[in-house]
Amino acid sequence: MTAPPTGPSPERSSRTLPTGRARRRYWIIVAVLAVLAVGFAFGQLAWDNPMPVGSDGFWRIAELRATNLVIMAVVAVCQAVATVSFQTVTNNRIITPSIMGFEALYVTIQTTAVYLLGAAGVMAVQGVPQFLLQVTLMVGFAMLLYGWLLSGRYGNLQIMLLIGIIIGGGLASVSTFMQRLLTPSEFDVLAARLFGNIANADASYLPIAVPLCLVATALLWMRSRRLNIVALGRDASVGLGLNHRRETMRVLLLVSILMAVSTALIGPMTFLGFLVATLAYQFADTHDHRYVFPVAVLTCFVVLSGAYFVMRNIFYANGVVSIIIELVGGLVFLFVILRKGRL
Repeated sequence: MTAPPTGPSPERSSRTLPTGRARRRYWIIVAVLAVLAVGFAFGQLAWDNPMPVGSDGFWRIAELRATNLVIMAVVAVCQAVATVSFQTVTNNRIITPSIMGFEALYVTIQTTAVYLLGAAGVMAVQGVPQFLLQVTLMVGFAMLLYGWLLSGRYGNLQIMLLIGIIIGGGLASVSTFMQRLLTPSEFDVLAARLFGNIANADASYLPIAVPLCLVATALLWMRSRRLNIVALGRDASVGLGLNHRRETMRVLLLVSILMAVSTALIGPMTFLGFLVATLAYQFADTHDHRYVFPVAVLTCFVVLSGAYFVMRNIFYANGVVSIIIELVGGLVFLFVILRKGRL
């Protein structure tokens, strides 16, 4: 017996944002999130900036800090849009694209480099060609899995998810085995790369990461109405004239690009997407993707920038930011599981 889907019901999936009170509530929430996003972004630029606000020196220092804000924005867009879209095509609100093994593959690549080359292996997987290679491997891995398990006569999305979990677990086991054979100094160098951190990103990656992120996000935004239909389920989608399998393959391709860019850019952030997608549905109070996407992106940027601002500038604990985000996301995940998807 399979578990009942935890996605939205057809009645709620097809509901668009009504006029009146709900619409005003939505735009108030968007405005609050936008103000928080701007506030945290300005705080990143101005906090501990020794030059007077508005001076030439202030903007020179702020320009150096702006790279981190661009990286946060790219990660926020990738994680938010990818998770919401993935949950829609899988008709399940308690899973994330990480389940397909993107992060396990990233960890395997990093661990293999250190295992074969020593501490210098970390530098060997840095650089624009290496970034492109990691993105290509992750997208290729995902599309092989999708093409194999969804294009056949008996293509089954649930089997695809199960095999993705098994492959991810296998890669994680291989990585753990190699990590046990490393020296303490090599493992220490590797460990810094195995947690999602803005410091892992390089500004030279942005000319590639930003266009990939924008194109994939724009294509998913243009498919918002189709995603609303996909959320109704396979039978309803086919009944409405939508080629459900083809649409699912296209969405999964775009999701894999977004997740590959985010993971290769800063490292694994398993529960970030789940956290912001769950909050976005609560804030937006609708399942229309035209409204959910902007709220999810703003929420993700507020969570990322807010966490980094507070932990880095107030508690001086920059290295634990991603751990705290993962902890909060994991607790929210358990809360949703215990409530059996009633959120």
